Formats: sequence, structure tokens, C-alpha cells
Amino acid sequence: MPLSLDPSPLIISIATTCTATIATFFVGLFAARVMYGMHGRRRAWIDGVLTLPLVLPPTVVGFFLLLILGRRSLIGQALEHLGVMIVFSWPATVIAATVVAFPLMYRTSLGALEQVNPTLLEVARTLGASEWTVFRRVQLSLAAPGVVAGTVLAFARAMGEFGATLMLAGNIPGRTQTMPIAIFSAAESGDMVTASAWVLLIVAISLAIIRLLNYEKRNRPKRLHEAALPIALEIGPAPGDALRKAAFSSGGLEVAVERDLDDFQLKVAFSAAQGAVGLLGPSGAGKSMTLRAIAGVTAANKGRIVLNGRVLYDSATKENLPAAQRRIGVVFQDYALFPHLTVAENVGFSLRTLPKEDRSRRVEALLARMRIAELAHRYPKEISGGQRQRVAIARCMAMEPEALLLDEPFAALDPHLRRQTEEELRETLAEFRGPVVFVTHDMEEAFRFCTDLLVLNDGKVIASGPKHRLFEDPQTVSAARLTGCKNIVAATYISAHRIAVPAWEIELDTGNVVRGSLTHAGYRSHQVRFVKESETPNVYPCWLVNTSEAPHEMTLYLRLHHAPAAGESAHLQADISKDLWRVLSQWSQPWHIQLAPEKVLLLEA
Repeated sequence: MPLSLDPSPLIISIATTCTATIATFFVGLFAARVMYGMHGRRRAWIDGVLTLPLVLPPTVVGFFLLLILGRRSLIGQALEHLGVMIVFSWPATVIAATVVAFPLMYRTSLGALEQVNPTLLEVARTLGASEWTVFRRVQLSLAAPGVVAGTVLAFARAMGEFGATLMLAGNIPGRTQTMPIAIFSAAESGDMVTASAWVLLIVAISLAIIRLLNYEKRNRPKRLHEAALPIALEIGPAPGDALRKAAFSSGGLEVAVERDLDDFQLKVAFSAAQGAVGLLGPSGAGKSMTLRAIAGVTAANKGRIVLNGRVLYDSATKENLPAAQRRIGVVFQDYALFPHLTVAENVGFSLRTLPKEDRSRRVEALLARMRIAELAHRYPKEISGGQRQRVAIARCMAMEPEALLLDEPFAALDPHLRRQTEEELRETLAEFRGPVVFVTHDMEEAFRFCTDLLVLNDGKVIASGPKHRLFEDPQTVSAARLTGCKNIVAATYISAHRIAVPAWEIELDTGNVVRGSLTHAGYRSHQVRFVKESETPNVYPCWLVNTSEAPHEMTLYLRLHHAPAAGESAHLQADISKDLWRVLSQWSQPWHIQLAPEKVLLLEA
């Protein structure tokens, strides 16, 4: 007996599934975006409600839909007065399929959005992108594979929906009978051939959709490489000429912010004009959080931030410009390049309002200036760390920022690349006439790049001032350690220019006046001098305890007064050149060292 199938279940299923998938795509994506920005206990409850159709039996979902949309419900009665009947109609099949498929689209999309590096969203805001542009051009673009997967899952779930559809739409041939219901009807009547035919058709359609998804995933990288040069983005006002020296008002940057953190309270205040101010401190001291507050990607609890006379943040007046309007360029520690955009597209991210030809010309000029023109069509994963840094700087300079924030820009580089990119960054900063805030935990880096330093520890400024004065007189033990002093020891007051150091069993003359609050003394290891025995102040005999070799210098661990006995440790260390070490190693011990009075650091705990 030849098989004869009524095509209406196929037509109804395709129409229902496509309509439900479209509805699920937009509603699920919207819900995922809203939930992404939601925090706290309320989020857990709402998420539970949105996910509920995924865990409930479809017939239970259909029963709830009947309670909400049935003829006896308030909504059903109101619609009936308008001549609209939901139950036992084709729209009922769409509603049932949409409700059941929605959690898959919502949960998959939310997971994909949460996988996007939040730093990429922050850097897009600092480049002037509106929230809609950040979502559409960055977050959604990077989450696209997950969103596509969610759409496919929703399509498959909508096509296979049976229980809720049967409860709400019934089984009306040619009207509400979808393929799953046709399978049920055929099997119930004993027509297993017809039921099997519908099953094979659903399986074939589902496999075709999955195959299409896998094909799209395999070919996405190839299409990315064919992307055009700079894309247009809906972001802030057009910059002026990025290659000229920006002339801003002389107001500079004024910062005074407070923020409650888990371990301590951040409380930082400083001002910066032209030139670089360094934030120096250990990891977790609050340096990066200070930068984020200035950029506007993290809110302060209290304070005021002013840039060239513009109030960016003022807790007293409730002013708080979003990051997109602050015109502050930020180079993040990992550079935060958009992985789905080419080098040229990254650099041109903030140039939306320029005509296409001008935008391309501007990008080409910036790439040439940073010596990365040959990388224009490459993606961030295809270039080195040093090249990524240059792209990040070029991207910042394209928007002509009024201030630059650099968050440990060399932390991701090996020593060879670090020296090379330091020189390139120094050239770039020399042409920039706005304030620069440079975050680092490397004392030598801070000294090379910055004119003034702030030393942070546990969220507080423990020392500040011109770098030379700060290194010559750090005043506190913490500041001395953070500026590289390796010899720090408890000390007591004797007179205005003399202190006692019990641990070293010596008294030291000092160049500076001793404060009554003195608790420690410090001496920088590279300032220890080796001399012949002399009557000059602060000269002491010493013996070598141990050595440590670096490529260009030696660190000597020394004990004063007598040769070290078994188990005795060194008193202090000295860093010397290898040339001096070759000479010194020929001398017989004891050697003699001088701790110059003017170099003795007088410190408070």
C-alpha cells in the first residue's frame, strides 16, 4: 500500500517553528542582556522563573498557559471580547513552542555573554562607544557562536514540542496538528508506517540544522579574514587630527577618590599636568582600581575628578560622566584588543563619524607612525605582545584623548621586548601634551617614565612627590621598600645627626636631621661603597657571607665586625658591577664599606 502523507503537519510545523524561533531569539537575547547586568539575590529568583519551562514537564507548562490564556482566564476573556481566540488556534502552537524553547535560548545566550572578557567592554566605553554599540559591536559579536548555538537548540526544541502544544492548541488537522502531534495520532491509531515517516522527516530536518551550524562554525574564521578595513561604529564625537599634538587647557587632571573594597578602603588624591605621574605599589594596593575610577569604568563611592576644567565625577553634586564621554585613553595590562577585529579595525574603532576615506587615511597614518602598517589586516592573536601594545596605544591616540592611563603596559612582555617597546612608548609620550598616569609595581620602570610618583599601599598614598626627592627621602619603611631599598633595619635616636642601629652593632652619622619619630634606617644596596680603611664617618670592616650573580652585576651579602660563624646571617647587601667584583674578589678580607651619611634614609614605621 503506497504511503500517502498529508503535508499540512509539515507546513504547520515549519511555520510554527520558524515563528517561535524568531520570537525566542529576540526575547531570549533581550532577557539574557538584562540578566547580564543584574546582580544580587533578585537575579537568582528571576533566573529561576525564566528557566522553569526547561525543567517542568511540557504538559505542566501547557496547563499554566491554559490558566493564563484559556477562555476562563482574565486575559482569555478580554481577548475574546476583541474577537481573538488563542486556544485551539495556530497562534497557540507558536506560543507553546516559544515558551518551551525560550529557556534554551536564554540560558545559552547568557552563558555566551558572560564568557566575553569584561575588559573588552570597558575599553570600548573608554573609546567613546555607547552602551548599544558596546553590546552590538563587541559583546554580541564575540558571543555570536553561543547565540547561534542557542538559536539552533531553540529551533530544535520548538520543532519537537508536543505536550504544551497539545494542551493549549489541541490536535486539529490542517490547523494545529504539528508533526509531533501527527506522530502521536498515527501511533495511537496503529499507523506505524505514517508515524515512522514523520519521525524520519523530523530527524532529517534536525540533522540538517546541526550540519549547517557546524559548517558555519568551521568557516567563520575564513570570513573574518576577508573583513574590510575600518568599520563604522556608532560612537562619540569625531576626533580632530590624531597626528598633531593635542592642545588642551592647562587645567590637567585632579583626582580625589574613595572606594570601599573587600580588604581595605581606597583613598587616593593627586593632581597631574603635562608629564607622567607614576602609581607605584605592590599588587593589590589599589593602583588599577584608581585608574578604573578615573576612566569611569568603575564607580567611586566618594570624591571628585576634574580633567582640564571638566568635572568628570563629583559625589557632592551627583555628577558622573560615563566612560564614553570622558575622552580618556586607557591601555590595559593585557591590551584588551578586540579579537574579532583586525589591527586596522581596532585602531579605527573610535573614528565612526569620519568619512570612510578620511577614516582609512587616519588609520593608515597611525599604523605607520607606530611602525605596524604591515599588520593592518592581521588579528590580535596573530601578532606578538609588543605589536599588540603598539596597536593598543595607536587605538588610544586615534581618539585624541585628553589624558592617558597606562596600566602596567610592559607586564605581559619578555625583557627583550620590554626594552624595545619602552623606547617606542617614550617617543609617543614625548609628543602627548596631556596628563599621563602610569601604573607599575616596578621601581625602575617608574623612575624611567615618570616625573612624579605616588606610592600606594593598602589603598592609601604613603608617599608622594618628585621621583628624585622620593628616592632620596622616602620617609616611611613601606615607601622605602617599594622604591627598592633592600637594607632596612630598626634604629634609635642618639642626636640630631646620629642614630644607633642595634642589629648591626653600629652607630651611624646622618646627613639629614634625625626626627624624633624615627623607627628605622635604610641604605640602598647600590650606594654601598667599598673603600680602603679610612677615618671618614660610617666606615666598617665586613666579611662576605654569600653572593648572587645577575648578568651584569653581583649582589654581595655582608656581615660587619667579624667573619661569620656557622649559622650567622648577613647584616646587609651590596649591589656592585662585575668589573668591581673582579677587583674586589682579589682583595683579602676584611673589606671595608662606607655608608655615606647623606645617603642614610631616616624612616618611620
